[in-house]
Amino acid sequence: MSESARAADAFTRLVEIVARLRAPDGCPWDREQTIDTLTPFVLEETYEVLEAIDHHDHASLREELGDYVFEAVLLAQIESEAGHFSIADSLTDIADKLVRRHPHVFARTDGDAAIDSAGKVRVRWEELKAQERAAAGKTGKPKTLLSGIAPALPGLLRAYHIGVRAASVGFEWDRASQVVDKIEEEVAELREVVDAPGPMDQARAEEEMGDLLFSMAHLSRKLGIEPETALRKANDKFTKRFTALEQEVTSSGKTVKDLDIGQLEEIWQRVKRDA
Repeated sequence: MSESARAADAFTRLVEIVARLRAPDGCPWDREQTIDTLTPFVLEETYEVLEAIDHHDHASLREELGDYVFEAVLLAQIESEAGHFSIADSLTDIADKLVRRHPHVFARTDGDAAIDSAGKVRVRWEELKAQERAAAGKTGKPKTLLSGIAPALPGLLRAYHIGVRAASVGFEWDRASQVVDKIEEEVAELREVVDAPGPMDQARAEEEMGDLLFSMAHLSRKLGIEPETALRKANDKFTKRFTALEQEVTSSGKTVKDLDIGQLEEIWQRVKRDA
């Protein structure tokens, strides 16, 4: 049996299992779920998939992908029961979209021979999406360049995708160094708020902090770095080092609070060297 046939059989089995769980004599928990109650589970499974990817934990990734697909099938089953769409509709839509947005693979013309790099594919992808948005507008469902970016995305990731869309139509810095200049400008503006005499203007500080983070997301994109992934790795690194610091302090019979910042910095530098 080919791998595609085996996958089809496994997917069919999962769809049938989920339908059985949602049947009148199925599982009470699964039967009471709605698309709203499943939101936190979808989010949880998404981050568990990302964690497995970050750690290159292939065994965990195998398991987490299964959990992730289950949530998708369960959501589609609920929608199917309500008469909205089925999982087959979703799969048909994404298959059609992939074929439509990869004409250089599925419907090659002489002009497609020039699409020979990932960067050119990305530009073409955004052009095709723009054409789809324009066509949708003609059918009474107007869309803008940025309207397809989900507001629920994590902030840094959304900023990254906003930059990708804007760059696809030429609204872009020429060099990464120009983005660094912009970041320095935003830091200066934030410092101005922080250093101002009297109570800090919290609203302006929030605005300047947002501008700084937005610019950093653009620099990340310009450098070819996905910012959420970079930040997750930085969080993991800090967590590992701080845990090592905490363990060293605890082994001496003290707590972190017992030491001043100078003593903690000394241990921190030692932990970094030993990492």
